[in-house]
Amino acid sequence: MSSWEQRTDYLVEVAQRCLRGHQSFDLCRSHLVAASQISKETIYNHFTTEADLVVAVACAQYQGWLTAAEREQANYSDPFECYLFHHCQRLYDVLAHKRFVIERLMPNQELLLQASEVYRDRFDELLGQYCQWNQHMIAAVGERPGFDRYELLKNYIRGTMINSDDGIKQCDDVQTYYQFSYAMAQLMGHSDKRIPTKQKFAGWLAQQHQQASIAAA
Repeated sequence: MSSWEQRTDYLVEVAQRCLRGHQSFDLCRSHLVAASQISKETIYNHFTTEADLVVAVACAQYQGWLTAAEREQANYSDPFECYLFHHCQRLYDVLAHKRFVIERLMPNQELLLQASEVYRDRFDELLGQYCQWNQHMIAAVGERPGFDRYELLKNYIRGTMINSDDGIKQCDDVQTYYQFSYAMAQLMGHSDKRIPTKQKFAGWLAQQHQQASIAAA
Protein backbone atom coordinates (compact mmCIF):
# COMPACT_ATOMS: atom_id res chain seq x y z
CA MET A 1 0.00 0.00 0.00
CA SER A 2 1.37 3.40 -0.98
CA SER A 3 1.86 6.24 1.49
CA TRP A 4 -0.97 8.07 -0.34
CA GLU A 5 -3.38 5.18 0.27
CA GLN A 6 -2.24 4.83 3.88
CA ARG A 7 -2.84 8.53 4.49
CA THR A 8 -6.28 8.32 2.88
CA ASP A 9 -7.17 5.36 5.09
CA TYR A 10 -5.94 7.24 8.14
CA LEU A 11 -8.01 10.32 7.29
CA VAL A 12 -11.10 8.15 6.81
CA GLU A 13 -10.49 6.52 10.22
CA VAL A 14 -10.23 9.97 11.78
CA ALA A 15 -13.46 11.01 10.05
CA GLN A 16 -15.25 7.92 11.35
CA ARG A 17 -14.11 8.68 14.90
CA CYS A 18 -15.27 12.29 14.59
CA LEU A 19 -18.71 11.13 13.41
CA ARG A 20 -19.39 8.77 16.33
CA GLY A 21 -22.70 9.52 17.96
CA HIS A 22 -23.76 11.90 15.18
CA GLN A 23 -27.09 11.59 13.40
CA SER A 24 -26.02 13.71 10.44
CA PHE A 25 -22.83 13.92 8.40
CA ASP A 26 -21.85 17.31 9.80
CA LEU A 27 -18.14 16.81 9.21
CA CYS A 28 -16.23 18.93 6.69
CA ARG A 29 -12.77 18.49 5.24
CA SER A 30 -11.54 21.48 7.21
CA HIS A 31 -12.55 19.78 10.47
CA LEU A 32 -10.00 17.04 9.78
CA VAL A 33 -7.06 19.44 10.01
CA ALA A 34 -7.09 19.67 13.81
CA ALA A 35 -8.37 16.12 14.29
CA SER A 36 -5.67 14.51 12.11
CA GLN A 37 -2.79 17.00 12.49
CA ILE A 38 -2.46 16.93 8.70
CA SER A 39 -2.33 20.12 6.67
CA LYS A 40 -5.42 21.51 4.98
CA GLU A 41 -3.67 21.41 1.61
CA THR A 42 -2.91 17.70 1.95
CA ILE A 43 -6.45 16.88 3.06
CA TYR A 44 -7.93 18.81 0.15
CA ASN A 45 -5.62 16.93 -2.21
CA HIS A 46 -7.00 13.64 -0.91
CA PHE A 47 -10.62 14.82 -1.00
CA THR A 48 -11.16 17.30 -3.82
CA THR A 49 -14.78 17.92 -2.81
CA GLU A 50 -16.83 17.54 0.35
CA ALA A 51 -18.65 14.73 -1.43
CA ASP A 52 -15.34 12.86 -1.76
CA LEU A 53 -15.05 12.71 2.03
CA VAL A 54 -18.59 11.35 2.42
CA VAL A 55 -18.12 8.74 -0.29
CA ALA A 56 -14.71 7.72 1.07
CA VAL A 57 -16.27 7.08 4.49
CA ALA A 58 -19.05 5.11 2.81
CA CYS A 59 -16.51 3.04 0.88
CA ALA A 60 -14.70 2.16 4.11
CA GLN A 61 -17.95 1.08 5.72
CA TYR A 62 -19.02 -1.12 2.80
CA GLN A 63 -15.55 -2.65 2.63
CA GLY A 64 -15.83 -3.43 6.33
CA TRP A 65 -19.15 -5.17 5.77
CA LEU A 66 -17.71 -7.25 2.94
CA THR A 67 -14.73 -8.27 5.05
CA ALA A 68 -17.06 -9.25 7.89
CA ALA A 69 -19.27 -11.19 5.47
CA GLU A 70 -16.29 -13.28 4.35
CA ARG A 71 -15.35 -13.98 7.96
CA GLU A 72 -18.89 -14.98 8.88
CA GLN A 73 -19.20 -17.31 5.91
CA ALA A 74 -16.12 -19.09 7.23
CA ASN A 75 -17.66 -19.33 10.71
CA TYR A 76 -21.24 -20.33 9.80
CA SER A 77 -21.92 -23.22 7.45
CA ASP A 78 -25.67 -22.52 7.52
CA PRO A 79 -26.48 -19.56 5.19
CA PHE A 80 -29.53 -18.69 7.32
CA GLU A 81 -27.47 -18.23 10.48
CA CYS A 82 -24.68 -16.56 8.53
CA TYR A 83 -27.07 -13.93 7.17
CA LEU A 84 -28.71 -13.29 10.53
CA PHE A 85 -25.48 -13.02 12.50
CA HIS A 86 -23.89 -10.83 9.84
CA HIS A 87 -26.57 -8.18 10.19
CA CYS A 88 -26.69 -8.60 13.97
CA GLN A 89 -22.96 -7.91 13.95
CA ARG A 90 -23.60 -4.74 11.96
CA LEU A 91 -26.23 -3.63 14.48
CA TYR A 92 -23.92 -4.43 17.39
CA ASP A 93 -21.17 -2.35 15.80
CA VAL A 94 -23.48 0.66 15.50
CA LEU A 95 -24.77 0.34 19.08
CA ALA A 96 -21.49 -0.50 20.77
CA HIS A 97 -19.32 2.06 18.99
CA LYS A 98 -21.92 4.77 18.32
CA ARG A 99 -20.94 4.48 14.67
CA PHE A 100 -22.43 6.95 12.22
CA VAL A 101 -25.06 5.10 10.17
CA ILE A 102 -23.94 5.67 6.59
CA GLU A 103 -27.34 4.45 5.29
CA ARG A 104 -28.68 7.87 6.31
CA LEU A 105 -26.88 9.21 3.23
CA MET A 106 -25.86 6.41 0.92
CA PRO A 107 -26.52 5.28 -1.71
CA ASN A 108 -27.21 8.80 -3.00
CA GLN A 109 -26.88 9.36 -6.74
CA GLU A 110 -26.88 13.14 -6.47
CA LEU A 111 -24.05 13.08 -3.96
CA LEU A 112 -22.12 10.52 -6.03
CA LEU A 113 -22.27 12.81 -9.06
CA GLN A 114 -20.53 15.49 -6.97
CA ALA A 115 -17.71 13.12 -6.02
CA SER A 116 -14.52 12.49 -7.95
CA GLU A 117 -14.62 9.60 -10.40
CA VAL A 118 -12.19 7.46 -8.41
CA TYR A 119 -14.38 7.58 -5.29
CA ARG A 120 -17.61 7.21 -7.25
CA ASP A 121 -16.35 4.14 -9.11
CA ARG A 122 -15.02 2.57 -5.93
CA PHE A 123 -18.33 3.03 -4.13
CA ASP A 124 -20.33 1.59 -7.04
CA GLU A 125 -18.03 -1.44 -7.08
CA LEU A 126 -18.35 -2.09 -3.34
CA LEU A 127 -22.10 -1.49 -3.33
CA GLY A 128 -22.50 -3.98 -6.17
CA GLN A 129 -20.42 -6.59 -4.35
CA TYR A 130 -22.34 -6.16 -1.11
CA CYS A 131 -25.74 -6.32 -2.81
CA GLN A 132 -24.61 -9.45 -4.64
CA TRP A 133 -23.50 -11.09 -1.38
CA ASN A 134 -26.85 -10.39 0.29
CA GLN A 135 -28.81 -11.66 -2.70
CA HIS A 136 -26.66 -14.79 -2.85
CA MET A 137 -27.21 -15.54 0.85
CA ILE A 138 -30.97 -15.02 0.60
CA ALA A 139 -31.09 -17.36 -2.41
CA ALA A 140 -28.95 -19.93 -0.56
CA VAL A 141 -31.40 -19.95 2.35
CA GLY A 142 -34.22 -20.64 -0.13
CA GLU A 143 -36.27 -18.48 -2.47
CA ARG A 144 -39.87 -17.64 -1.60
CA PRO A 145 -42.28 -16.52 -4.34
CA GLY A 146 -44.63 -13.56 -4.13
CA PHE A 147 -42.33 -10.80 -2.89
CA ASP A 148 -38.91 -9.37 -3.61
CA ARG A 149 -37.32 -10.68 -0.40
CA TYR A 150 -34.08 -8.83 -1.03
CA GLU A 151 -35.80 -5.43 -1.22
CA LEU A 152 -37.96 -6.16 1.85
CA LEU A 153 -34.94 -7.14 3.91
CA LYS A 154 -32.75 -4.32 2.63
CA ASN A 155 -35.32 -1.69 3.55
CA TYR A 156 -36.03 -3.22 6.95
CA ILE A 157 -32.36 -3.54 7.88
CA ARG A 158 -31.66 0.01 6.69
CA GLY A 159 -34.53 1.33 8.81
CA THR A 160 -33.35 -0.63 11.85
CA MET A 161 -29.84 0.79 11.55
CA ILE A 162 -31.11 4.36 11.13
CA ASN A 163 -33.44 4.02 14.13
CA SER A 164 -30.83 2.31 16.29
CA ASP A 165 -30.04 5.58 18.09
CA ASP A 166 -33.53 5.87 19.60
CA GLY A 167 -32.01 5.50 23.06
CA ILE A 168 -33.87 2.27 23.74
CA LYS A 169 -31.66 -0.34 22.10
CA GLN A 170 -28.54 -1.38 24.01
CA CYS A 171 -25.60 -3.24 22.51
CA ASP A 172 -25.71 -5.96 25.22
CA ASP A 173 -29.47 -6.65 25.09
CA VAL A 174 -30.09 -10.20 23.88
CA GLN A 175 -33.73 -9.41 23.12
CA THR A 176 -32.70 -6.74 20.57
CA TYR A 177 -30.87 -9.26 18.38
CA TYR A 178 -33.43 -11.98 18.94
CA GLN A 179 -36.27 -9.73 17.73
CA PHE A 180 -34.14 -8.38 14.87
CA SER A 181 -33.45 -11.93 13.68
CA TYR A 182 -37.09 -12.95 14.07
CA ALA A 183 -38.20 -10.07 11.85
CA MET A 184 -35.55 -10.88 9.23
CA ALA A 185 -36.66 -14.52 9.16
CA GLN A 186 -40.28 -13.47 8.63
CA LEU A 187 -39.39 -11.07 5.80
CA MET A 188 -37.21 -13.74 4.26
CA GLY A 189 -40.30 -15.95 4.12
CA HIS A 190 -38.76 -18.53 6.44
CA SER A 191 -40.91 -18.39 9.54
CA ASP A 192 -40.60 -22.18 9.54
CA LYS A 193 -36.90 -21.96 10.33
CA ARG A 194 -35.77 -21.74 13.93
CA ILE A 195 -33.77 -18.60 14.63
CA PRO A 196 -30.81 -18.76 17.05
CA THR A 197 -31.90 -19.16 20.67
CA LYS A 198 -31.50 -16.39 23.24
CA GLN A 199 -28.85 -18.53 24.87
CA LYS A 200 -26.88 -18.61 21.62
CA PHE A 201 -27.18 -14.84 21.29
CA ALA A 202 -25.97 -14.47 24.89
CA GLY A 203 -22.89 -16.54 24.03
CA TRP A 204 -22.36 -14.51 20.87
CA LEU A 205 -22.55 -11.25 22.84
CA ALA A 206 -20.07 -12.56 25.39
CA GLN A 207 -17.71 -13.27 22.51
CA GLN A 208 -18.14 -9.71 21.19
CA HIS A 209 -17.29 -8.27 24.60
CA GLN A 210 -14.26 -10.53 24.91
CA GLN A 211 -12.95 -9.48 21.50
CA ALA A 212 -13.51 -5.82 22.36
CA SER A 213 -11.55 -6.24 25.60
CA ILE A 214 -8.65 -7.86 23.77
CA ALA A 215 -8.62 -5.09 21.16
CA ALA A 216 -8.63 -2.42 23.87
CA ALA A 217 -5.79 -4.04 25.84
